Amino acid sequence: MRFDFTDLRLFLAVVDAKSITHGAAEAGLSLPAASERLRDMEAAGEVTLLHRGRRGITPTQAGEMLAHHARTILHQMAQMRGDIGQYAKGLRASVRNFANTAAITEFLPGRLAPWMAAHPQIDIDLKERQSTEIARSVAAGFAEIGVLSNAVEMGDLTLRPFAIDRLVVVASREHPLAKQARVRFGDLLGHQFIGLAGGALQDHINGQASRAGARLKMRVRLGSFDGICRMAGAGAGIGIVPESAARRCRRSTDIAIIRLRDDWATRHLSLCVRDESDLTPPAKALLDHLSQVCE
Repeated sequence: MRFDFTDLRLFLAVVDAKSITHGAAEAGLSLPAASERLRDMEAAGEVTLLHRGRRGITPTQAGEMLAHHARTILHQMAQMRGDIGQYAKGLRASVRNFANTAAITEFLPGRLAPWMAAHPQIDIDLKERQSTEIARSVAAGFAEIGVLSNAVEMGDLTLRPFAIDRLVVVASREHPLAKQARVRFGDLLGHQFIGLAGGALQDHINGQASRAGARLKMRVRLGSFDGICRMAGAGAGIGIVPESAARRCRRSTDIAIIRLRDDWATRHLSLCVRDESDLTPPAKALLDHLSQVCE
């Protein structure tokens, strides 16, 4: 029975995502290539590793055992590279970091840049995920560091404060909402929205609408907060963006900023790890850096 590192990474990705399609994308493989690898892994060991059902993928007992060993092996490999990388100039190391939309767009770029400039041999494998998925992935050892909202269940993860992320409504100065300082999300559901073209934050906002028994009236989906602010300022609709993005955009776009009254709109972001003592040296150094610049 011979599994290479690509096999192990793919298998963990599939187990974590509970989907071969999503796991293949996570591992950077096409669906046919991923499916073939998984079939070969089961054939090589003459064992069933995954239950394939209508509700998704779940590991068998053998699959759970393989996932356990795969996490251990991949972690040891990352630890070895981190340890040796302190002495070998040509050896690169990588830190896998999962973060929500606000962290990736508003906070991490400015905080990662000086650290990465000072550590040219360390790469950051940064992926956007919803906070619930981040907590699950870090707990499972699939990501070393996470940046997520404290609103989700953390389990036994170790947390450090990172930032406060407030969501606000942006609209044109002529919009009826512009006269209000604060507004409840439920009072917005009759308005036309400008949203993001996918991503964890948009999924979060859509989920809040679903909990209220409604669906957002989406006029257009864009790829950036700047685009949402520009269109909202022109009167095309309203948007919900991080307050930091709205204040930055207000320098060039005439928009009104209205705070949301809902508790879920003010999110305390935290850094999370499974166990600080188990981190690779590069991951521990990055965690300490991000903690020092928290606000």
